[in-house]
Amino acid sequence: MDKEVLIQHCEMKAEIKDIRRRKEKLEKEIGRLGIVSDTVKGTRLDGTYGSIKITGYPRPEYYRKRAAIERHKKLLEEKEAELLELTAQAEEYIEGIPKSELRTMFRLYYIDGLPWWKVAQAMNRLFPKRRVKFTEDSCWQRNKRFFEEL
Repeated sequence: MDKEVLIQHCEMKAEIKDIRRRKEKLEKEIGRLGIVSDTVKGTRLDGTYGSIKITGYPRPEYYRKRAAIERHKKLLEEKEAELLELTAQAEEYIEGIPKSELRTMFRLYYIDGLPWWKVAQAMNRLFPKRRVKFTEDSCWQRNKRFFEEL
């Protein structure tokens, strides 16, 4: 295992987010379909002749979008299961790092998905008595050096 697991974990989270966005977009489109109505002349159930009003959803479009939502749900379930496995692998890899500060930094960046500047803020809160404060660049540089040493 190497940095690839950590990168794959971040990419998988982004992919799941994208699938959720697409599913929600389809659900909104179904909500906006609205009811379609038309008036035709014909015989009613009671036997009288006259105009009949027909209302309902546009069926083909509605069912196509419903099927797409179901496909997205199924794909989302698969990807979330895959993400759980990747998360376990990434956490296992991070636990193998000897330095506590680096482990914490990597968890914040790779598992929690925080940008480097937020990682620096969180690290400063976690280690308030540290003489030299963490910065965005120092966190990024420590990450870079760690993987260069490997």
